[in-house]
Amino acid sequence: MIPSFPGELPLMPEVLPITRHKVFLIAWPIILSNLSTPLLGLVDTAVIGNLGDPALIGAIAIGGMIFSFLYWGFGFLRMGTTGLVAQARGAGDMEEVKASLYRPFLAGLVIGVLLYLLQLPLVALAFELIDGSTAVESAAQSYFGIRILGAPISLAHLAIVGYLVGQQMTRTLLGIQLLLNGTNILLDFIFVLGLGWGVAGVAAATVIAELFAISVGTWVVIRNIRSNGASMRIPFTRLMDISALKRMLIVNRDIMIRTLCLIFAFAFFTNQGASKGDIILAANAILMQFVSFSAFFLDGYALAAETLVGQAVGARNRNALRQSIRYATGLALTTSVGLSLVFALTGIPVINLLTNVIAVREAAVVFLPWAVAAPVVSIWCYLLDGIFIGATRSIEMRNAMIASLVLFLAAWYLLSGLGNHGLWAALMVYFIARAVCLYWYFPALVRSLDQDPVKTP
Repeated sequence: MIPSFPGELPLMPEVLPITRHKVFLIAWPIILSNLSTPLLGLVDTAVIGNLGDPALIGAIAIGGMIFSFLYWGFGFLRMGTTGLVAQARGAGDMEEVKASLYRPFLAGLVIGVLLYLLQLPLVALAFELIDGSTAVESAAQSYFGIRILGAPISLAHLAIVGYLVGQQMTRTLLGIQLLLNGTNILLDFIFVLGLGWGVAGVAAATVIAELFAISVGTWVVIRNIRSNGASMRIPFTRLMDISALKRMLIVNRDIMIRTLCLIFAFAFFTNQGASKGDIILAANAILMQFVSFSAFFLDGYALAAETLVGQAVGARNRNALRQSIRYATGLALTTSVGLSLVFALTGIPVINLLTNVIAVREAAVVFLPWAVAAPVVSIWCYLLDGIFIGATRSIEMRNAMIASLVLFLAAWYLLSGLGNHGLWAALMVYFIARAVCLYWYFPALVRSLDQDPVKTP
């Protein structure tokens, strides 16, 4: 019995015609799974925000930013896995499906151990670059010292998530993600509000929850691979195939550069907020919960595009590629408009829920319109990211992100005289630049598939 939810696709199906219904069936579990992640961020912020110290809110923001560099920087372990697994699935190569999981899983464990061993120089460098108050940095160091213990677990888990998305096992992924975030939220309340551990409790809750999640995820993957009588083993020569390893390294290298540019942009945003004082830093941290909420929500359609586009590319099926993009775009655009409306109607009550510090509430309300605009501005770059990840067009992704980062920094320089409003306006420019730069490469992506023999649906 496969440990997945009823109705999920078998391990290696034929490439089926793409419909709006199929896109939604893949996307909605990812959306629900992603929704639990910003909910976790909201709980982290709320349990700390109601302790009455804005420095602790800033510490969570800065601590999270540091681990964004460390973990999101290795996000290729998830993104590269999804594209490669989906393409191997479309090509009907089960051995390569397994190899495309094993390689990044082992790489994640090794990288995580190295990060743990290098934690002292890493944290020293981080606080050299971050402009926070003494109180904020002290609390953030406490958070870092505990959270880094989970580095090998977190990075190896990314490969499992990538495998599940590439195999279109999104309902199973939903179950694992709910276990992860539900456990984390429960432990937040126990450690922070019950035991009074503060930011250290938030970090400990995350590490314990991640250990639980990777245990469940590993069991699910083993059962899935064995479900059709396949062995977990693959020949060592296949695992270490030079051409496959070279492709993985090239894809992962470019995605890593792209991701580091992305994280740098958001880290720069956070750091500029920190330079304006603890109140603005805390207000921006709260408003970024809205941005994260919409990003994780809309990313469901982007991840659906990843697996469907990857499968279409693996099968050399240009019609499936076009249908995947068309249906994912229509659903995502409708959702983004709905999110902006929800933020406009509920933004102030949510801000009041997240913090009881009056000065932070007032500052967050002033800049709330930027968070309201974020979903409809950013949806295009998320969708195009999903398309290019699924097609493993990593060089184009890297180049587009570098250009977008340059445009973001230029916009900030020109708008910095407007204070925090200028900072938020530069962030909107960044979202638009990412979409425009990726779309520049889009016609070539479609032509590359047209030039090869294809299958009809």
